[in-house]
Amino acid sequence: MRVVVRSASVWGRGLPGWARAAEVLRDPTLWDGVSAVAPAATHLPPNERRRAGPVTRLALAVAQEACTLAQVDPAEVSALFASANGDGGVIDTILEALCTPGGDVSPTQFHNSVHNAPAGYWTISHGSIAPATAVGGFDWSFGQGLLKAAAEAVVEAHPVLFVAYDLPIPGPIGTVRVTTETFACAMLLDPDLSAPGLASLDMTYDATTDEGDDPDNPALRQLAHENPAARGLALLGALARQDECCVRVACLNGHLKIEVRPCSTVQKF
Repeated sequence: MRVVVRSASVWGRGLPGWARAAEVLRDPTLWDGVSAVAPAATHLPPNERRRAGPVTRLALAVAQEACTLAQVDPAEVSALFASANGDGGVIDTILEALCTPGGDVSPTQFHNSVHNAPAGYWTISHGSIAPATAVGGFDWSFGQGLLKAAAEAVVEAHPVLFVAYDLPIPGPIGTVRVTTETFACAMLLDPDLSAPGLASLDMTYDATTDEGDDPDNPALRQLAHENPAARGLALLGALARQDECCVRVACLNGHLKIEVRPCSTVQKF
């Protein structure tokens, strides 16, 4: 199964957008570890912008940048949103209200608690009627989401926007489901192998081991282990460096073996 990565986006500590993230992934000594607040979701109508929480704003930030860099209309692109934790902050608030005598659950919080809320906000922000799917696969959410997005792109013969994101979870749940870092990334996957882009990905599923590859740099390796969405950092690094290589991405009960080959026609960012 082969697709072209037309564009990529990254947002996390010391990685505020693709331009800076690509520099750091090429030369990890540039990583400063400074926290970065995701941009406001300016494409959302005012009412939805007020209701959208940090998880949604983070997901929409990388989704928007990937579409902008690939020069595609977000309203026309199918999307796949992958998250291991969903909106843990909202769930914590709702559970606290339920455990408090006389506590009321906010309708807005309840609305934001569903796993596909960011996908819904994305379609609203661009008036899109294109398919938008939300998946969750615990620590394998990046790999499972990438596999699903690539399969849809190839089978349906159209580009698919893949978005992976997770935030730390506050409260009691966060002591059990520990996620210490904020991270999100996005890729625009195109089945047209002649399309300009960063690289082509030739993916096969291998059940011999469920181990994925980590970044070589210790700081980035730690980030990859502290947020499920960051499990794709080794692949993102290969894209940034324009490496021709093989990368393994953990995928439940196995892994994706991904042959990365830089495109002969590179998308100019």
